[in-house]
Amino acid sequence: MEDMGVTPLATQVQDYRSRWPAESRTASLFLALLRTGGAAMAADPFRRDRLEGHFTASAWLVDRGGTRTLLTHHRKLGLWLQPGGHADGDRDLARAALREAGEETGLAGLQVLPSIFDLDRHRIPEYAGVPAHWHYDVRYVVRAAEDEDFVVGEESHALAWRGIADVAADASADPSVRRMAGKWLAVRD
Repeated sequence: MEDMGVTPLATQVQDYRSRWPAESRTASLFLALLRTGGAAMAADPFRRDRLEGHFTASAWLVDRGGTRTLLTHHRKLGLWLQPGGHADGDRDLARAALREAGEETGLAGLQVLPSIFDLDRHRIPEYAGVPAHWHYDVRYVVRAAEDEDFVVGEESHALAWRGIADVAADASADPSVRRMAGKWLAVRD
């Protein structure tokens, strides 16, 4: 695995599993994908052209006070989600999450925390000729700087700062976003 640059991610996933033992099965799925990346002739799981499934990186983007999160109304999926996207070959998924957060929000001065905050494997429906496939989304906390004036980019219908407690209580919110809100409230208290 080391020659593929995946050992640091494997260590992070193992650490995540120890912090969130109830999510051990999910962590095992991510570790299994990492092992395929080390196999000879296997498609790179850090690139989107691996259609069986591939890694993505997302940002649980919180304000300086830690009470609000910035969500994007995703143009393709029509859901309020955290900013994020494809790794595009980058094996440092914390860096990829930070890059995606900046690109999708226009916010400057963002800072990423190095440990994995959440793991989520979800099915992406067929879109524009790309068949349905799995995203193995590795999520990191990204902290906003003082300036919270965002810019809505082409991948979003809208962006909005939402109270994290409100997101956790919103039955209509995406389940994985609600899970992250609940985790954030649990670790902050």
